[in-house]
Amino acid sequence: MNKQTVHQLILDKLRVDLDIAERAAQTAYETATHEENIAENKYDTLGLEASYLAAGQARRVEEIRQALALCQNLTLRAYDDQRGIAIGALLGLEDARGREQWLFLAPDGAGLKVDVVGQPITVITPRSPLGRSLLGKFEGDEVEILVAGARQQFTVTEVH
Repeated sequence: MNKQTVHQLILDKLRVDLDIAERAAQTAYETATHEENIAENKYDTLGLEASYLAAGQARRVEEIRQALALCQNLTLRAYDDQRGIAIGALLGLEDARGREQWLFLAPDGAGLKVDVVGQPITVITPRSPLGRSLLGKFEGDEVEILVAGARQQFTVTEVH
């Protein structure tokens, strides 16, 4: 598994998401400011609703821009078996039932998914319980998190 390839796929996905979000924000803005959406009475809320949507879309654009900037500025380092898992790590986890998943620990962009040769990789951040518990861990270590009142245990199988 090539960490640089995964990183590039994440950047590409963020760029595509940003483009889509910018177009959606522009459309929402045009709808909110269109003369046909001027309220004719106090019950006519189409323009107000469109302005809320435009504001939300603008926030989403800024969130994606921030994620993209943080990920672009991420310096990928080789896994250091003295320091353990850090931001920029690509790692495999196995749950108690033997199911494996691949994660990329990034500074932002949580939940983003990319695919490398049929293998899905999910972006997580240190702000998540799993991301926080993985920091400083090593291959072979076990991590345990509490999700919706249930304990989940994982073993770190590989780190790049």
